[in-house]
Amino acid sequence: NILEAKARKAPVMAVATEGDRSLEEAADEIFFVPATLEDLTPFLTVVPLQLFAYFFARTLGCNIDQPRNLAKSVTVE
Repeated sequence: NILEAKARKAPVMAVATEGDRSLEEAADEIFFVPATLEDLTPFLTVVPLQLFAYFFARTLGCNIDQPRNLAKSVTVE
């Protein structure tokens, strides 16, 4: 729940469609994507989320090509 995270002083970032102001009080940062058909919205939101994760991991110095603990959840046969 966003409000629970906010109550614990966690920084909250959200992705919303343009014109959606419902998260303004709950989120510290809001990334807006263009409004489109509901079925296409996941395709527009996944791009900024993937880029955020990529650059955040690089900033932290994580190896983005070999994530730790991946072998525990992925098995190649």
